Amino acid sequence: MNEQILGIHHVTAICDDAQTNLDFYSGVLGLRLVKRTVNFDAPESYHLYYGDYSGRPGTLLTFFAWPGIRRGRSGTGQVNFTAFAIPPGSIDFWKGHLARNDITATEKPPRFGEDLLGLTDPDGMSLELIETEASPGFVPWKDGPIPAEYAIRGLHSVTAEEEGYERTAKLLTDALGFHLAQQERNRFRYKIGTGTAGKTIDLLCTPDTQRGIVASGSVHHVAWRTESDVTQLTWRNKIVELGYNISPVMDRDYFHSIYFREPGGVLFEIATDPPGFTIDEPLEELGTHLRIPTWLEPARSQIEKLLPPLHLEQKAVL
Repeated sequence: MNEQILGIHHVTAICDDAQTNLDFYSGVLGLRLVKRTVNFDAPESYHLYYGDYSGRPGTLLTFFAWPGIRRGRSGTGQVNFTAFAIPPGSIDFWKGHLARNDITATEKPPRFGEDLLGLTDPDGMSLELIETEASPGFVPWKDGPIPAEYAIRGLHSVTAEEEGYERTAKLLTDALGFHLAQQERNRFRYKIGTGTAGKTIDLLCTPDTQRGIVASGSVHHVAWRTESDVTQLTWRNKIVELGYNISPVMDRDYFHSIYFREPGGVLFEIATDPPGFTIDEPLEELGTHLRIPTWLEPARSQIEKLLPPLHLEQKAVL
C-alpha cells in the first residue's frame, strides 16, 4: 500500500459561462470533457471536468460554472497560476495556434530550465504551458482539435502565492512528503518523488501583495492524489493530529474527498484515485451525458430545466 501523496489529482476553478468555458478548454486547448455533472452542493449549476482521453488523475482541471459571479482578485492565499505540461519543442506550435484563435500568449523567461508560455482564459484565470517530459500514463484524445504530438499532457504544477511561505512549506515537507527541489529568488519549488509533471507545487512569497478574492477566474482548490479509501483515512488522521480542521470524507461519485486549508489559506483536498470516471459512462462516451448523483435523480427533470444547454465543438447538443 502506497501511503504517500502521489501528486496532483485535480485543480478546481470557477467560471461564469459554461459554454464559453467549454469552447476554450476543449475547443482551443484540446482537453477532453470527461464528465459533465453538477455541483453537488449547488445542483442548479454545472461542474465540468476536463482531462486526457481517459480522465486520468493528474490531468484534470474542473470548473464550477456560476453564471453572473463577479471576477476574482489575484493575491495571496490562493493558487494564481495553473500550469499544463506540453511536449518539448511545442511552444512555437502553441504560439501559432493560440494566435489563430485570437488569444494572446506571452513567452516567459525559462523557469528552472523549462520554457513556458503564459496566457489567460476567458474569465481571466492565469495559465501556463510548460515544456517538459510527460508523466507516465498519459492517453491522448485522438479526436481532439490538437495533433497528438503537440497536445497538453496533463497538469505540470500549481503556483500558490503566499504572504509568508514557511508554515506552508513545513506542511508540505514534514506532513505531505514533498521536498524543496529548487529556488529562484522568492519562488520555492516543492516536488513529490522525482517530480515529473503533476507532482509539483511552487510557493511564491509576496508579503506586500493584497489578499486574493476567490471568484470567477480563480482556483477554488487543489486536490492531491491518494491511492485508496484506506490511505485517505490515514491522511485524515494525520492532518487532524497536526491540529488542522478537516472535513469528513465526502463522496464525489468519481472519487472520495477530504478538505482542509493550508496555513496560507489555500483550500487543499486529498482525493482518491478510484473509482474513476467510467463508473457511470463508457470510456468512449465520457462527458456526453449529464450525470448527477443518485440522491439527486428524483429531481433530474427540475435540474435539467435550470441548466443551460451545452454544445460540443462539433455543435452536437449534450
